[in-house]
Amino acid sequence: MFKPTPNPPETDPVSPYKFPDSRTLNEAAERALDHYLTPQQRIMGSHHKHDPMYMANPAYNTESLLANASESLGSASEMLNNFAATLEPAHRKTAIGIAQLVMLSELAVNQALDHVEVKT
Repeated sequence: MFKPTPNPPETDPVSPYKFPDSRTLNEAAERALDHYLTPQQRIMGSHHKHDPMYMANPAYNTESLLANASESLGSASEMLNNFAATLEPAHRKTAIGIAQLVMLSELAVNQALDHVEVKT
């Protein structure tokens, strides 16, 4: 009986370690898969120190914290105003309203900063 399609050629399966760089490539791929597919194992065994950048650090005084908050609120207000300029009118009013609330918060923080007594 005639078969219209031939059988595929018989080949040996290629080992992931056949080429010199393939072992390191395969190990890197395994680490990447483990990182994304089993994150619980990675978290439980890590002794990672947290970056104190956004943590409330008791070493900072009230004046420094208020000054930082004021600058952050000023930046947020400016970003919101710039973003609002790119929106259509219906959404622009919402963004400008949020920017005004941020600006009022900045004013309150600045007033609190004026009342802080500097300790020497």
